Amino acid sequence: MNTPLSASEIEIVLTELPGWRFENDALEKTFKFHSFREAVSFITRIAFESEEIDHHPDLHNVYNRVTIRLNTHDADGKVTAKDVDLARRIEHISWVE
Repeated sequence: MNTPLSASEIEIVLTELPGWRFENDALEKTFKFHSFREAVSFITRIAFESEEIDHHPDLHNVYNRVTIRLNTHDADGKVTAKDVDLARRIEHISWVE
C-alpha cells in the first residue's frame, strides 16, 4: 500500500476525482464552502475518515476554503493507493464541488 503510483496511474485516478490535481508529488484540491462553520465541519468529517484508515492529509483552512494535500510520508512523500482511497472518501462526504 506504500508503493508510489506511476504518473500514468495518477492520470487515470485524476479522471475519477473531479477538481483534484497532481502538484509537487501530491494530490491536491481546494473546496469552497458558504461559511467558515461549513469549512470547519468538513475538516471534522475528514478527521473521522482519516482516523478510520490511519492516513492523515495536510489541511489548510482560510475562512470558507479548505485545501487538502495528500501524499504518503512512508513512501518518501509520493502518492500511493492510500492517498487515492482518502481522496475518494473525501469526495464521498463533500457536499460542494
